[in-house]
Amino acid sequence: MQLSNEEEDYNLSLSKFESMLKTNKVLFFDSEEFEEIILHYLDIGKANLAKKALKLALDQHPKSTGLKLVQVEMLVYDDKLDIAEKLLNELYAIEPNNEEIYIQKANICSKRDQHEKAVELLKIALQYTDDYADVYNLIGMEYLFMDNLEMAKDNFIKCLEEDLEDQSALYNVVYCFEFLDQNQEAIVYLNEYINRNPYSEIAWHQLGRLHYGVKEYEAAIRAFDYATLIDDEFLGAFMEKAKAYERLKKYNEAIESYNRTIELDDATSYALLRIGKCYEKLGNAVKALQYYNQTVHEDPLLDKGWIAITDFYVRQKNFQKALFFVNKALAIDNQNRLYWKRYATINKQMNFFEEAEFGYRKAVEFGDYALDTWLFWVDILQFLGEFESAIQTLLQATEYFPEENEIEYRLAGLYFMIQDNTKAKFHLSNGLRLNFDNYILIEDLFPVVWSKKMVKNYIEKHKK
Repeated sequence: MQLSNEEEDYNLSLSKFESMLKTNKVLFFDSEEFEEIILHYLDIGKANLAKKALKLALDQHPKSTGLKLVQVEMLVYDDKLDIAEKLLNELYAIEPNNEEIYIQKANICSKRDQHEKAVELLKIALQYTDDYADVYNLIGMEYLFMDNLEMAKDNFIKCLEEDLEDQSALYNVVYCFEFLDQNQEAIVYLNEYINRNPYSEIAWHQLGRLHYGVKEYEAAIRAFDYATLIDDEFLGAFMEKAKAYERLKKYNEAIESYNRTIELDDATSYALLRIGKCYEKLGNAVKALQYYNQTVHEDPLLDKGWIAITDFYVRQKNFQKALFFVNKALAIDNQNRLYWKRYATINKQMNFFEEAEFGYRKAVEFGDYALDTWLFWVDILQFLGEFESAIQTLLQATEYFPEENEIEYRLAGLYFMIQDNTKAKFHLSNGLRLNFDNYILIEDLFPVVWSKKMVKNYIEKHKK
């Protein structure tokens, strides 16, 4: 790769400076060389070397405004804001038209959370600068800090009008549009931007994402195609394109696109899992399983992988195998509510009710508060004859579902079973009030209770 003259000079300055440090000889650099050396060390996070270079620079060029501004930048970097401000005021007295002074003052205000003031200073910098794009970008960032996304968006757009290639501004514009729920406006904007800059793979990729977000999958694929044509190693675009193909049920194309991401980078468990899902949709069970197994091999902590294998076997009604895999998953992470719920469901299917009850209890313990989880658990407790436990569990569930007729009818049935008629009638009338027609739950779940004359009379009375 051919280096430009500027880059060669820059590399020469750096190596000259580093050899000087090793030999302790003092060599001469002009002030601009020093500025570049200092900023280089700051960029790569070597603050100590930057400070050494600054000290030497100021010894050799004590009157250089440029170097003093770099000194300000380093003071701000070290949070020495008061000293930085004092130095800026001195510089301002000498060069009131230097835009960099206003930018650094704004930087200090920003650090002190005075974002309005920072914007005012940056607007003054606009009057003196040649680099409008940079200043608009800084103003946009200040508006982001103030959560004023409309103004932030306007300034990032102005930044892009000055410098089409500013990628961070492009990302920020799209972020603002999305945050403001202006997806269609964002699509219009990106199409205009692409007319001016058709080879921006970032713009095509963002356009694809936006089309995907509003369910325009064909348009999304078209945009991702352009992104991958411009950059045939654009991992994110291949991944998103595959997802869009999946939405259109074009599973072979999706597989091809996911495979491209695996060629570009090491296989991710996500891509392997999605390929498995596509093969399962295509009815290729052997391939699907092969990829599910690779998924959990690649990332044993990814619960979606274990769930995919388990659910695969459940759909095949091979509960023995499903149980084997859910147990493997629980051996790796025994606090995962998704595993415990499946463990319970599979055991229930196999008529292992004690294990199923334990599974539902664990699922709830680890945060599964879905209504059906509570109800499955309670129905198994009832089946096992543990009426008191079932009642306690339902009362716990009412904290999450205070007005749920399915819970009220079950409480009524259970209280009738333990002969507590007062509480039973209270919950039965609640159930009837919330959803009258669902009283057939009593008939289905509590045939013994249903056969009681008193219960039927109570329901009839409510009907009137």
